[in-house]
Amino acid sequence: MRYVAFLHTDEADGFGISFPDFPGAISDGETVDQAIQRGEEALAFHVQGMHEDGLGIPVPRTVDAILADPELAEWRAGAQIAHVALILDRGSPKRVNVSLDPGLLEAIDAEAARRGMTRSAFLSSAARAEIKAAH
Repeated sequence: MRYVAFLHTDEADGFGISFPDFPGAISDGETVDQAIQRGEEALAFHVQGMHEDGLGIPVPRTVDAILADPELAEWRAGAQIAHVALILDRGSPKRVNVSLDPGLLEAIDAEAARRGMTRSAFLSSAARAEIKAAH
């Protein structure tokens, strides 16, 4: 899932990030990219806490819905809009069965070996990168 985030310019030469669907989930960074990365971590930490407290997680609202919400007018004033992926680590890996072209599998194994990673670690890393990069 991807959630809308507000990026604000901080007073101290940086950026703040917050989530209208999760009041209280905030972070910052010296650059926009760093603020988004830290925002992803803050969002995951916040949602983990909600799970532990037995609270439900809101369905992500669209940008249009957030822009139309009058209660957010002051909060979003001057903000840039970003989308942040929510990826929760659930503890232990789960075994799955996937089908890949043999040539692609060879390339995956070679690159994983070059990086000193297992196939599973490489595929997990690649999937995370793709999810975060998607708009």
